[in-house]
Amino acid sequence: MHHVGVLALDGVFPFELGIPARIFGAARDSAGRPLYTVTTCSLDGGPVRSEADYGLAVSHDASLLAAVDTVVIPPSHALGPVREEGRLPDALREALAGIRPGTRIVAICTAAYVLAAAGLLDHRRATTHWREAGRLQRMFTTARIDPDVLFVDDGDILTSAGVAAGIDLCLHLVRRDHGSRTANDVARSCVVPPWRDGGQAQYIRRPVPEPGASGTAAAQAWAMERLAEPLTVADLAAQAHMSVRTFSRRFREETGTTPAQWLVRQRVDLARHCLETTDWPVDLVALRSGLGTGASLRQHLHAAIGVSPQAYRRTFRPAAG
Repeated sequence: MHHVGVLALDGVFPFELGIPARIFGAARDSAGRPLYTVTTCSLDGGPVRSEADYGLAVSHDASLLAAVDTVVIPPSHALGPVREEGRLPDALREALAGIRPGTRIVAICTAAYVLAAAGLLDHRRATTHWREAGRLQRMFTTARIDPDVLFVDDGDILTSAGVAAGIDLCLHLVRRDHGSRTANDVARSCVVPPWRDGGQAQYIRRPVPEPGASGTAAAQAWAMERLAEPLTVADLAAQAHMSVRTFSRRFREETGTTPAQWLVRQRVDLARHCLETTDWPVDLVALRSGLGTGASLRQHLHAAIGVSPQAYRRTFRPAAG
């Protein structure tokens, strides 16, 4: 039987801590026998504080990690020097050093900092919560952090985005170990989707600057009220009382993108809002958001977040037909 060891660090988030036991614990073979055993440990075998208003008692110390097939590290809100300095405390470094070569290691959400500080993400693809992805990449420049995906499977090192993405990753491991039928049974038992389309880009909300906050903010606000109209860069430049060349340069300096790319992104965001809140047909959503046609909407939405309009609507409006 495959043995999963879960390392509970001080300040652990209880939800993510419970994911491995819930998902792997629900996996059964055709005779109903469990396919995994899940054991939780702390660094010293003592209780740990959680991110919530209660502590957790465990029965094993980190020596457990030397005897398991998969190690899962849930996130903690008290990573301290790991997140701030990229440095592992001695006890955590010793615990990770005791893991046998070839053991599968999984980090949920910001536990990716732990793997990165241990050198396990050097020259490897990984992810974490989108809010932390840029910081993680800047701290560990040899890692290849993908901020858009729900999880990354890099063989023996796996990482997930935030919170519920840990469920996606653990279901993926069940699927990888035992096939889709078993993973689907686990998902059905836990009342979660067996697979979520797209990545975490679809959950990121990007605010527009307040008018007056920058040289082009007023033009941006003006355009946001007219996204269904056939706007041009010259139209936006006129609102900012600048030449097209000056406006385009200033716009890129302030937003990191071109006016045309920004318009597409805002129209895609408006289309997402319409898909979430209305029953409009896809062609009408495309028209009202300024993307023109249903085909254009499908192309831009897939490029932005990797899903079709129908899949996006099912995710955010499951009762919408």
